[in-house]
Amino acid sequence: MAMNFDLSLYLVLDPELCGDYGMVATTRDAIAGGATIVQLRMKHASTRERIDMGLALKQLTAGTPVRLIVNDDVEAAIAIDADGVHVGQEDAHPEEVRHLIGEEKILGVSVNGLDVARAFDPTGIDYIGAGPIFATGTKPDHALPVGFHGLREMIDLCRLPAVAIGGLKGEHVAATFKSGADGIAVVSAICGQPDPYQATADLAEAIRKAKQ
Repeated sequence: MAMNFDLSLYLVLDPELCGDYGMVATTRDAIAGGATIVQLRMKHASTRERIDMGLALKQLTAGTPVRLIVNDDVEAAIAIDADGVHVGQEDAHPEEVRHLIGEEKILGVSVNGLDVARAFDPTGIDYIGAGPIFATGTKPDHALPVGFHGLREMIDLCRLPAVAIGGLKGEHVAATFKSGADGIAVVSAICGQPDPYQATADLAEAIRKAKQ
């Protein structure tokens, strides 16, 4: 059984968007602002680079309820003792990942579109990243956007806690939770913002209102 986690405000880090301000400073601000999960996503880095960054992030999440998830790289996740791993449809098989990380860790899987949701097997998985809700610049090769109607259908099909992803910003919070999602995943709504702390705090407040 995996540890407790809260999908409400799920930050996916992007090294390019974080720019000179950096992923460590952005994460520090986001945790202070109310982020509940931080995903380390460094698509073009080496495992060593991911481990170095992950260890720095782990110092920030240690002793807080914020969970640190590593995208794709199981080896890096194990090396830094991250709280979990998130894999896409093209990455390692969830069953294999679960075997490597053990029962205690969090395992998330991307479900891109309704066809994937219809064929989805939830065994051993703790949550899904459901989307893309809208087209997004941070992932130009994504599947066709599903919108909020599609999000609701995906959640019904997969029957797991779900974080919505894909071009989502503050104005989409209410619709995201109304569709049945447990959280909203954001990239550019925090990474690269002039004030990442305030951007996160504003999102956290919108989520609090949406959950009332």
